[in-house]
Amino acid sequence: MPSPEFVDAVLGVVARIPPGRVMTYGDVGIAIASEAPRAVGRVLALYGHAVAWWRVVPVSGLPPQGHGSLALPHYLEEGTPLRGAPERGEYRIALSSARLPYTHEIYAEVPL
Repeated sequence: MPSPEFVDAVLGVVARIPPGRVMTYGDVGIAIASEAPRAVGRVLALYGHAVAWWRVVPVSGLPPQGHGSLALPHYLEEGTPLRGAPERGEYRIALSSARLPYTHEIYAEVPL
């Protein structure tokens, strides 16, 4: 079970991701000085309902596993860049334009 401090750190970062942008599980880990992307995913699975969970995706650009249909309306509303055929549920996030850059203030306190 992740520590309360880890949970708070993950949720704090996710809450700061701007609409229409995404971070990978690994990016969130980097932002909190952790190398535990699976633990980030675990936190979101347990506590993600409190934040914009759809803004954290695997490095493949696919929506969070098993939640593509739930995430799609959020992506469309926020204008998140997508590739593929969202109308058929076959899509990926266009990470090259949607991923938050490492120059964003979320990473300000992490030595990159």
